[in-house]
Amino acid sequence: RTLPSCLLKLNHLQEWQLHRVNLVKIPEFIGRFQNLMVLDLSRNSIAEVPREIGQLVNLQELLLSYNKIKLVPKELSNCVRLERLELAVNRDIHDLPHQLHWNATCYVLRHIKLYHLDLSMNQFTTFPEALLHMPSLEWVDIASNKLQQLPDTIDRMENLHTLWLQRNEITNLPETISNMKKLSTLVLTNNKLQDIPVCMQQMTNLRFVNFRGNPLELEIELPPCKNAEEEEEREMFGIEFMHVYIQESLRRAGMVFILICKVCLI
Repeated sequence: RTLPSCLLKLNHLQEWQLHRVNLVKIPEFIGRFQNLMVLDLSRNSIAEVPREIGQLVNLQELLLSYNKIKLVPKELSNCVRLERLELAVNRDIHDLPHQLHWNATCYVLRHIKLYHLDLSMNQFTTFPEALLHMPSLEWVDIASNKLQQLPDTIDRMENLHTLWLQRNEITNLPETISNMKKLSTLVLTNNKLQDIPVCMQQMTNLRFVNFRGNPLELEIELPPCKNAEEEEEREMFGIEFMHVYIQESLRRAGMVFILICKVCLI
């Protein structure tokens, strides 16, 4: 099922919202809707995004979550006013096009406006390189993928304030994560982290962090809460746990250092 060509008479439209109609194809003539600012085709059965999508130079929001998309066309990089892109729960997307990365770094698109990106519940095994060249990104959800690590250059995302990474396979965090001065929300539940980097105690703007469901090496017991409300807040924000964990890690490292020095003196 696709959209009828008679819709071309409505090419003055600025917003489309079409949900749950079992749409399987976006027609090539979509590129003729030059005034379109919002295209929301979530919760359909779309398998392919046509390259003509790149002709929508005024598009600000492209919402295609809960479809069956496997590939993101390189022409999407021509949507220079795009601010919000949602591709969650397509389940088979595993990469963003290299052309998107290239275009995002070229002179014409250095001021790319994309600030909100949802890639959750797909098949990413590595963190998309293109994201590191989008300085306007503020909110990224790449949860429920197959990421094993984050790039050392993660701090290039200098304006990011929210990063959802739960339900991946991440084993460690790069030291450079502490350079992300605007990051306030970091969700890492249900990964494979064994430790929390000491450098994270420098992240003074971090307000929400969660390490639940990770095989951390140290078992930390926090002092009892005064009431249920305080316990709920502690559970929700996790900042206290992070700092106590780091302090305990430093304490044990200091004890090991002292022990090594004593052995060397014998």
